[in-house]
Amino acid sequence: TDYTDRDLQFGRIAGTLQTMFPQPVVNTAVALAVLHAQTEELDQDMGRAWLVHGANAASDAIRYTAAWRTVGQRHARAQQLQRVLAMGNDLARLTRTPGLRMMLRMMRGPANAAGMGALQRFLEAGFDTFGQLARQRGGVEQFLATIEQRERALMDQLFDADRVTCETQLANTLGQAR
Repeated sequence: TDYTDRDLQFGRIAGTLQTMFPQPVVNTAVALAVLHAQTEELDQDMGRAWLVHGANAASDAIRYTAAWRTVGQRHARAQQLQRVLAMGNDLARLTRTPGLRMMLRMMRGPANAAGMGALQRFLEAGFDTFGQLARQRGGVEQFLATIEQRERALMDQLFDADRVTCETQLANTLGQAR
């Protein structure tokens, strides 16, 4: 999906958030923007490395492993994962905040009138989806633990395993034969 409209709309409204929402919501929005910027940077680096390794790769797993190792940035990847987990905990807390969903719904008309419908739909859908998860006993904790376990295992593999093992395991994950 192309999120260009949503991202541009977020940029236009970011300053207004400070006057309309409680500080915890503002802090989460800022943390989301920082996470988004870091992810975009890492994704751009991966995309460039993917293109460089494309001509020589026998499979997507070999190409991905080569791109990942070219980009490196283990600290940035670990930081990105920590930000994702913190964001998940923040969202779980915010979805339990009384009145916040109603406030978000009340913004629908003004958001559409201001040409920010894509951002509004994204915020409402995300809030509702995460809210459903937060209402399940242990749902958020299990969801975030699964993300952490899988991402740490993948990072350890991509950074530390020998190239052939890494490529073979990644190919199996992707359903490719080596």
